Amino acid sequence: MKKQYILFDLDGTLTDPGLGITKSAQHALEAFGIETEKLEDLNFFIGPPLRDTFQKHYGMSKKEADRAIQIFREYFIPYGILENEIYPGIKEMLEHLCESGKSLMVATSKPTDFAEQILQHFEIDQYFDFVAGSTMDEERAKKSDIIAYLLEECQLVDPSELILVGDRCYDIEAAKEFEIDTVGVLYGYGSKKELKKAGADYLVKTVSELEDVLLEEED
Repeated sequence: MKKQYILFDLDGTLTDPGLGITKSAQHALEAFGIETEKLEDLNFFIGPPLRDTFQKHYGMSKKEADRAIQIFREYFIPYGILENEIYPGIKEMLEHLCESGKSLMVATSKPTDFAEQILQHFEIDQYFDFVAGSTMDEERAKKSDIIAYLLEECQLVDPSELILVGDRCYDIEAAKEFEIDTVGVLYGYGSKKELKKAGADYLVKTVSELEDVLLEEED
């Protein structure tokens, strides 16, 4: 079954955004009088939409969560966006996939403008045919809405031609809504238990293993 189109999550899949996101979350929470001892205690901010996270974990109203997002971005835009690292081997993998004739796309809950800046910063933007992210107002933020938008904009109608790569349950579960096969990466922020429960079709521990899975059909 040939997979012509590969949809990549961004955070925790192509790059490690942990420092920038957790520092931005800490900045936002401090404005609400909430102190955090360790930045890694805020890793749950990596992956899901910000509004959902502020509401779920801190009981905020929609209005409060939207204010928290504004404060989050006060730190994220000038500083946090580039407190980020590309995972070793990603650029080489993307190059190999493109050389094999694959069409690569990004599907992320991060706002599209931010995602494009990050891809450009790490000099991997040229490998992607389309970047689908959230809107700044978070009205399109859930991964399923982002995938739906990508499929419509790119006129992709056959799920058998697609595969999605992500590190969290949100990625896997959203892809399953569209009957898209999935690869769960264990070098990101989701656990093996989380990804298996979500129904990932493949699990990989490294970028090298990921490349093997995505290219195995060409052998």
